Amino acid sequence: MEALLSQFTLLSDHALQDKNFDPSTIEDLMKLFEIESYKAWAAAELEQQKEVEEAEVSMQEAEDYLDSVMESAMDEFRRFEEELESMSKAEMESLVQTAESARKMGNLMEKAASVASKKYIEAALNSATASMKSAWKGISSGKVHPS
Repeated sequence: MEALLSQFTLLSDHALQDKNFDPSTIEDLMKLFEIESYKAWAAAELEQQKEVEEAEVSMQEAEDYLDSVMESAMDEFRRFEEELESMSKAEMESLVQTAESARKMGNLMEKAASVASKKYIEAALNSATASMKSAWKGISSGKVHPS
């Protein structure tokens, strides 16, 4: 393109100095400018298409990477969720066992308290019976104590 501009400048100078100058010479040069412009336009369009294709490849690579990172994150989340669920289940089972043990202990304590209270009642009844028998023996033998 620079060579054409240089040639155009020379022809323009020549046209100004020579009255017999043939204008068709400049027309031929203008056709060369047009051809060169189309070539430059085609080269620019080809370069733009190449850049678009490279950008599309880069975008696809970025999308693939993002998909990979997201899938990895989801796998890690699923593992974490499973681990948390397993820990929660184990903790719940432990709490259920503790509650069952506490219930059994409560039942045993209730039974022990019931047995202890029956024995206390029996002892009190035996003591009262013994006191009554002793008092009855005392009345029967005629030994009444003055009060």
